Amino acid sequence: MSSTWGNNLKLSIFGESHSKAIGIVLDGVPAGTVIDFQSLLFFMARRSSKGGKLDTPRLEKDFPIIQSGLLPDEQDPQRLIACGTPICALIENSNTQSKDYEQMKTVARPGHADYTGFMRYHGYNDVRGGGHFSGRLTAPLCFAGAVAKQFLRSKGIEVGAHIACVGPVQDTRFDPVGLDLRTLLSVQEKFFPVLDDAAGQQMQQLIEDSRDRLDSVGGIIECAALGLPAGLGDPMFDCIESRISSLIFGIPAVKGLEFGQGFGFATMTGSQANDPFYMQGGQVRTSSNHNGGILGGITDGMPLLFRTVIKPTPSISQKQKTVNFKTGENVELVIKGRHDPCIVRRAVPCIESAAAIALMDCLLGSGKNN
Repeated sequence: MSSTWGNNLKLSIFGESHSKAIGIVLDGVPAGTVIDFQSLLFFMARRSSKGGKLDTPRLEKDFPIIQSGLLPDEQDPQRLIACGTPICALIENSNTQSKDYEQMKTVARPGHADYTGFMRYHGYNDVRGGGHFSGRLTAPLCFAGAVAKQFLRSKGIEVGAHIACVGPVQDTRFDPVGLDLRTLLSVQEKFFPVLDDAAGQQMQQLIEDSRDRLDSVGGIIECAALGLPAGLGDPMFDCIESRISSLIFGIPAVKGLEFGQGFGFATMTGSQANDPFYMQGGQVRTSSNHNGGILGGITDGMPLLFRTVIKPTPSISQKQKTVNFKTGENVELVIKGRHDPCIVRRAVPCIESAAAIALMDCLLGSGKNN
């Protein structure tokens, strides 16, 4: 199944945007793992719409109803203890307007998966709210991400991200060599997670302007992981990059990914691109980090860094040219429904989740998780 992933940590996400509920089964969390439930809820809330001009008007509680695999700590009910068996959580869909999507059964939204979903599933796919293609399915992904982040934190590993740009407005980039834990944690406390708040204000204005024009805008998210040991990963098909990428591209609207300098390597020479090694306090370090903490698909102990591009929300309210793929006619479409003018802000914890899940999966299979 395309919605099932993992080697040592396995997850399966189910449901559709307007189904009764969405959810996840997460298998492989070690018995005895402690999960702080309030921290989990705070993390999931970062993904939720806050209304206003920056997010969709669709407001959902996104409260995970634990079905199995986690039990309350007898000393502190807010602490959950993993049983070692599959964890299952449901998230109810309580704020849907399915009538807005009736025409999508035969009329394709440009840039969306209506047509390809129809072709793949022979017309039986649920188009309401985007169905299984919807960003709504990132809520259970963030549940798994919250679990993975807390597990990694217990091993001294921290994953975090920020908005690198919205449209042409750029935030300050993470320091690829000197990124510290305080910076990584502090940006996660912000409603609009940027390092440069002045740039963040410009980004928010750009998003509001896009909404006023019945349009949308995209951007880039930069993600980092600190505290990873050297030697994590494998060459070729199970490399760190491929494990992370396979989850990242499961997030709707992701269209590109680069590690370290990424496509910037095309304009560099070998002498510029190479990261010189040196010893510091008995540890092997590099004086630069163009490779984003990964060499040969394996971590080198430096900060792991990658950037992900999020395309503009395809569901916009401007009149667009499209087709009725049932009648074969060219038609015009004005999309109804409730949509984000920019996905980037809410996608930040989704990117963190994908990275944390991939790294936890890799760590569990490495023998380095003790």
